[in-house]
Amino acid sequence: MLEYVEQITKDATRISPAFHERLRAVGFDDRGILQITLIASWFNYINRVADALGVGRDA
Repeated sequence: MLEYVEQITKDATRISPAFHERLRAVGFDDRGILQITLIASWFNYINRVADALGVGRDA
């Protein structure tokens, strides 16, 4: 799961069906894979927005 999330963060265009098959092999179903994808993507999105706006940086 963490390798999948790392790849989403680095370059989601390189996610292949093999990633999904490995997740299924360790017990994740399609719903679980969707949840992992949505959560990782949401955190990436929010962090990029915060970084772009300077949220949390000292003035």
